[in-house]
Amino acid sequence: MKSGNILLLLLCFNVFYYAVIGAPQTCPATNDAKCGDSDDWEGDFFPGIPKIKYEGPTSKNPLSFKWYNAEEEILGKKMKDWFRFSVAFWHTFRGTGGDPFGAATKHWPWEDGTNSLSMAKRRMRANFEFINKLGVDFWCFHDRDIAPDAPTLEETNANLDEVVALAQELQTKGKKSVLWGTAQLFMHPRYMHGAATSSELEVYAYAAAQVKKAMEATHFLGGENYVFWGGREGYQSLLNTDMERELNHLARFLEAAVAHKKKIGFNGTLLIEPKPQEPTKHQYDWDAATTANFLRKYGLIGEFKLNIECNHATLSGHSCHHELETARINGLLGNIDANTGDPQVGWDTDQFLVDIQEATMIMLSVIRNNGIAPGGFNFDAKLRRESTDVEDLFIAHIVGMDTMARGLRNAAKLVEDGALAELVRKRYQSFDSEIGAQIEAGKADFDLLEKKVKEWGEPKVASAKQELAEMIFQSAM
Repeated sequence: MKSGNILLLLLCFNVFYYAVIGAPQTCPATNDAKCGDSDDWEGDFFPGIPKIKYEGPTSKNPLSFKWYNAEEEILGKKMKDWFRFSVAFWHTFRGTGGDPFGAATKHWPWEDGTNSLSMAKRRMRANFEFINKLGVDFWCFHDRDIAPDAPTLEETNANLDEVVALAQELQTKGKKSVLWGTAQLFMHPRYMHGAATSSELEVYAYAAAQVKKAMEATHFLGGENYVFWGGREGYQSLLNTDMERELNHLARFLEAAVAHKKKIGFNGTLLIEPKPQEPTKHQYDWDAATTANFLRKYGLIGEFKLNIECNHATLSGHSCHHELETARINGLLGNIDANTGDPQVGWDTDQFLVDIQEATMIMLSVIRNNGIAPGGFNFDAKLRRESTDVEDLFIAHIVGMDTMARGLRNAAKLVEDGALAELVRKRYQSFDSEIGAQIEAGKADFDLLEKKVKEWGEPKVASAKQELAEMIFQSAM
């Protein structure tokens, strides 16, 4: 018998076995395993993975937390309330390991190679098993990542409705929530010129319809935030771009989003996620300061906050700490994408953040902000292309959560010690004088200041004590 006929016979036997005898209610973590195809399949997607527990810094168990202890109180809040960790559906369950130079490397055992509605439901069940075992309370999503696109908007919306209904059922069962939802307005070819900033009116309208539905889905699932990420809201060349008109269109789009939010009674926070470039050469929400200026210009400053992604911060030439502080002092810090890039790679690599110093600086901003609820920390981060085991999904999130937990513990030490804050206070203590108070109150004109200069003579300039500040910071590591 030819090999093709043998394979066909074996396939027929397998179909008969699973249809008549019944597929086993498990989805073992081996690449040659297959899950059942029925919509109501409820097996164990991670049978070899226990519920992840806190075991402390001395533990050698890779499937345990060493620093993140959800119920432990630090500076008056439980760890889980400082972070409000969220699993990002698109990277965790739709990431393939593919890149511009290579095909997919991840072939999860529950995947059947399709983007069918039944496959979408299977992924959603895997998602909830994952977050339950990881012990986080939130998840976040793009609309097109959780439900398949279809030939018409009506069919696509119907697909989304089915998956969202299942997600609501699983949320209720597991007592989980949506941190935020968003619309994917960058992958489909229709968005090659942008969405809200597209030169094509029909594309603008389609994007509006997609955001409308995604916002409604987020509201239905009890989401606490809704994010706008302008993946292609920018330009490749100004020679063929009317920047002013595109910015005006973007503002009108966001105004309509605010109006729809209020119309449907959605009380969540609207978030904008700044990014400087990639895939476009220049995106209109370049960084926190640029986005804040845009919101002020168009009278939207009270309607939006910012979702700061650390990898985007470094692409814009800033540190994540800088972007968080810029957002914070403008009253715009709403959520954090906890990831990082590789300093040797000049693009958005979306790696899990493992730098404890960076995590400590991030948490200093969060503490100064008294937390970021109703926002949180979502892991907009993916496994490396070469990491292909199912358990790697857990290990990556564990190390990310442990890193942020160490950052919180270190930042709390710095706050409780007070030495760093005192160094900063002393550096600006000359402004605590009567004249300094007048300057800060806007009551010191140039005539008064000129008079004082003549009275004081040449200024005495104190040391900035940067090395001492770094020493104090390092002492908390």
